[in-house]
Amino acid sequence: MRSTVYTRKIFCLVFFTFICVALHAQHNKKQISTKDSLDGAFDVSDYLIDANGFIPIPIIITEPAIGGFGGGVAPVFIKKQTPYIDSINGKRVITPVAPSITGGLAFYTVNNTWLAGAFRSGTIIKSRIKYLAFGAYGNINMSFYRTLPDVGEKEFAFNMKTIPVLLQATKRIGFSHWYAGLKYLFLKTDVEYTGNHMLPPDFVTQKEYSSIVSQLGAVVELDNRDNTFTPNKGFKVHFDAIRSDNIFGSDYDFWHLNYYMYAYKTISKKLVGGWRVDGQQSFGDQPFYLKPYIDMRGVPTARYQGNADLLTELEARWDFYKRWSIMLYGGTGKAFDEWKDFGSSTLVYSYGTGFRYLMARKFGLRMGVDVAFSNSDWAYYIVFGSNWLK
Repeated sequence: MRSTVYTRKIFCLVFFTFICVALHAQHNKKQISTKDSLDGAFDVSDYLIDANGFIPIPIIITEPAIGGFGGGVAPVFIKKQTPYIDSINGKRVITPVAPSITGGLAFYTVNNTWLAGAFRSGTIIKSRIKYLAFGAYGNINMSFYRTLPDVGEKEFAFNMKTIPVLLQATKRIGFSHWYAGLKYLFLKTDVEYTGNHMLPPDFVTQKEYSSIVSQLGAVVELDNRDNTFTPNKGFKVHFDAIRSDNIFGSDYDFWHLNYYMYAYKTISKKLVGGWRVDGQQSFGDQPFYLKPYIDMRGVPTARYQGNADLLTELEARWDFYKRWSIMLYGGTGKAFDEWKDFGSSTLVYSYGTGFRYLMARKFGLRMGVDVAFSNSDWAYYIVFGSNWLK
């Protein structure tokens, strides 16, 4: 009975998405083709360009950590920005500007997890500053795992009612692809233990049941990928160091570091390779739900946690027939509390395959499905663009 109720709620979200599409189509007087002008194949490039800045995006949730299935909608408003002439020390360069994006987000999953929020990204052109703002309210039902002496791995279920707010601004350095700036995270979270055991686990402290995290730190980034959706070449390198402290209104004092690199290489006309390295580390008194964890396809969110983690992935995309591609990928990683424990910590592995279709040639956007397997789990994912999204 409960699964029927969940299915109805998800269906209502998806149905609402298609109603938005239909209403928008009725109000759009310009006839928009869904066939590419070059090869005549199905393509949504012209719709994205000419749909008066509004795109109702349906969402399918496949994350195993929050139920394995869900649906939602993200109405997105896009405003084109014209290139501008940048001038530094007498040198003038025509610089393209990414479109301003404003949108909402709402989803629901079969384990009664739901979230609603809004976001905005854009560029302050005169200052050459890219910015991002995100806020939401969520009811998250999620399990965390710990290895206990003489017992082994045990699952502990929690409900978390949370209000996240993320603000980020980075300034372009000269004419380069380097950016530097600040990042701020606010997180108000109320936690309830919902597991089968009578007593809550001892790894949760009393203040973690209702607390505030307030973090501020620096961001440095290099990004020269040929497109942000499904890159064929280039790389992105990122580092941020964020401090949670009482002076920012936080209930916790700790540092959180995150560093990652995505590299793409066109090996041949139809073969593109990708390499990812990602690591995180926390120092101090952080809440259990913010500890670093292994984030790879096929591995449930927060299944393998520690004070630090390090992982690497390889993937290959073979464009074997017209707009169709086959994906192969695999990776390994470890989560651990101290670097001296790296050798003895559990080796987490992930591998799988999938397919892509070139949905929007003018944006380099591909979409498809991945199926991935790991140590003791498997999952499927609806992929919009790329799996590497940070």
